[in-house]
Amino acid sequence: MFYNADDLPGRELLPGIKMKVLTHGDNTLLCEFHLAAGAVIPAHNHPQEQSGYLVSGKLRFFGDEGELVVEAGSGWTFRGGVSHGVEVLADSVAIEVFSPIRQDYLP
Repeated sequence: MFYNADDLPGRELLPGIKMKVLTHGDNTLLCEFHLAAGAVIPAHNHPQEQSGYLVSGKLRFFGDEGELVVEAGSGWTFRGGVSHGVEVLADSVAIEVFSPIRQDYLP
């Protein structure tokens, strides 16, 4: 499947947290997140593994695996079931992959 990101709808998950599904298959889901400085995603967990790459900005991750501040060019992976959250320290853009797909994120 091919998609043009400009033609895809996005949605606000939380105040200051906007998500757009870029593509998905049977086992993976690729999303783009726009995160506003000061926004917070509370600690949570889900069964999907989550890997990401920070395109721009600065984030502080916290949760079961400790705390880490990341800047553009950094990547991360959270295994399924691991509690994690994020504080947005500067306007940011991140790309994340979820496997298996998150049904709640499908357009």
